[in-house]
Amino acid sequence: MGQHRDSKRIGLLTSGGDCAGLNAALRAVVHRAHSYGWDVLGISRATQGLMARPPQYVEFDISSTHNLLLAGGTVLGTTNKGNPFDFPLPDGSTCDRSQEIIDGYHLLGLDALIGIGGDGSMAILRRLAQQGGLNLVGIPKTIDNDLGSTERSIGFDTAVNIATEALDRLHFTAASHSRVMILEVMGRDAGHIALNAGIAGGADIVLIPEIPYSIESICQTIKGLKRNFATIIVAEAVCTESGEKVTQTNRLGQCRLGGIGEYLAEQITESIGAETRVTVLGHVQRGGTPSPLDRVLATTFGVEAVDLIAAEKYDHMVSWQNRQVVHVPIADAIAEYRAVNPADTLVKTARGMGICLGDVACQVVDQQVRCDGQVLAQARV
Repeated sequence: MGQHRDSKRIGLLTSGGDCAGLNAALRAVVHRAHSYGWDVLGISRATQGLMARPPQYVEFDISSTHNLLLAGGTVLGTTNKGNPFDFPLPDGSTCDRSQEIIDGYHLLGLDALIGIGGDGSMAILRRLAQQGGLNLVGIPKTIDNDLGSTERSIGFDTAVNIATEALDRLHFTAASHSRVMILEVMGRDAGHIALNAGIAGGADIVLIPEIPYSIESICQTIKGLKRNFATIIVAEAVCTESGEKVTQTNRLGQCRLGGIGEYLAEQITESIGAETRVTVLGHVQRGGTPSPLDRVLATTFGVEAVDLIAAEKYDHMVSWQNRQVVHVPIADAIAEYRAVNPADTLVKTARGMGICLGDVACQVVDQQVRCDGQVLAQARV
């Protein structure tokens, strides 16, 4: 695209849960905007920075981005609470503060806004843009990788790397103590992290919310292994065998997903007497230095987002499809949810490696992994 030298002020915010790669995207936006001669204002704490009076922001130049490529989290801060259209007040009531955000955009003299977020954040930002006539471009980030219009989102690869490393470490502890080790990973509705890390880390059993399981199948798999230990990775959104979500209430009275690992441990111990331990990774998956792939993806997305502004292609989100960056309407991006399809390549790969997904009883007979009598693979050593 050609170089547009008309002066513009670009706002940028990170919204929703943090993840690795957000700062790399910010860095790329600043570098690309500088090539157009534009200014970049980083909005503090997502839309809350635009609600504040005066609006809270940081003005970036290239020199202020030198250390951002490797930094985890987001230097701008973020929030995943307080829907501006139904904003909670101290007395327990709610009010619509959307116009304050729109006014904040105009008070800063912004020509466009780049929002980095998942499906929930994108939906809110688009509604604000439609209501206030804001020029919005979206960048997808979610460790769950569940946005339908992009093959990859910022943060997913790093989360998979962390989960895989944890599974690698637990493998040796399981072998040393002859235990069943269960690793519970994030995945609000989708099992992409568990499935990818389970294959990469050589798990014996992978449980994801998209595929129902039975305790009997899990226990038969454990008993059929030619060794006295096993590793299991499970997404936090997996239900009990009867289909109930497993949740925990925190000290603030908020209900959160979590606890499926302990549920499985109890069921396995009760059924076959195996000594079982549970590790919950939790927010560890969001933090730390971004992987090289997340740095590249975030940088590519940041450059493309600025180029969309130069082309005045608003109400679009950058996307990764077929090994290249493209853009799609935000409405389309948030309309389609991307869960794991039981017929996906990675599901077939897992089955081909003899990984039990809980829905069939896998047994090891004469060093061959068999599911319902069919030979899937040679047993892993």
